[in-house]
Amino acid sequence: MLTRGYDWLWTKMTRKEITSTLLTLSERSVHGGGFSEHSGSLYRPDATAWAVLALNASGGDTAVLASARSRLGDDQLSDGRVCMAKEQPHAYWPTALAIMAWYSNRTHAENIMKACDFLIKSGGLTFQKRSNAPSDHDPSIPGWPWIDNTFSWVEPTTLSILALSLVGYSKHARVSEGVRLLIDRQLPSGGWNYGGTIVYGQELYPQPESTGMALTALAGKVEKREIQRSLDYLKSQAISCRTPLSLGWTLFGLGSWGERPIETRRWIVEGLSRQKKFGAYGTTLLSLILLAYEAKGGFLETISLGNQSKWFKMEGSL
Repeated sequence: MLTRGYDWLWTKMTRKEITSTLLTLSERSVHGGGFSEHSGSLYRPDATAWAVLALNASGGDTAVLASARSRLGDDQLSDGRVCMAKEQPHAYWPTALAIMAWYSNRTHAENIMKACDFLIKSGGLTFQKRSNAPSDHDPSIPGWPWIDNTFSWVEPTTLSILALSLVGYSKHARVSEGVRLLIDRQLPSGGWNYGGTIVYGQELYPQPESTGMALTALAGKVEKREIQRSLDYLKSQAISCRTPLSLGWTLFGLGSWGERPIETRRWIVEGLSRQKKFGAYGTTLLSLILLAYEAKGGFLETISLGNQSKWFKMEGSL
């Protein structure tokens, strides 16, 4: 009887915390469409894309979501990229997020095609590895960078793999190269950091968020034995992760391989409750953690919840 009462109380607390978070996210919509990163701040394309993904999966206002997707479309440049700001066209990493946000509405097919074309043609700088190089990873493998004409890193590569896979390009050569890069950047003892491996003979430290992202992108693309040590690392970290970035990607990284912890929702509510002490989280972080709350499996399955995504498949169309 006591256990049943505790479960009821916990369920009530959970619903209250999640409802409050959804309301906070909705209130960050801005005039002209889209979302800000913080209450009272200006429109940001990355925050807009993340909010669309979270609110779409949670049954958000369709008119608000349509306006936000249209704002992203207005921001798209002629070559297909979506940048942090039009006056900074080199910072094009939000392109992958925009693809995922548009995917849930058929009116943005042309935006998706242009953005995919851009991602497929773009990539990080590459060069042949030197015998006396200070780092151990292979710099000749093309992934994706944060900013044009710079090196490839784990997070933008992960987002690009996910976006292209979502719309049917999971077997495209560029996705395969991105997968190769992630496997090459896996640390010998397991896990990933932001994109290096061994520097001057010293193995770098893994990070839960980078590891979770890489594992999310690699699900269904490599054998489990190739990433088992990274799964083991992430499982060892999961119990102590409560910040939304680390916890969100940790849960997706494990969930993508069928190992979503049974404590997931309790951990999420604990993490959200820490805003009372540390202040409000940004829109991108709230969106990630809401998606993790809604998840039944992997990231791509989650962002397809409750929408009309099945209409769009582009395999072979470029």
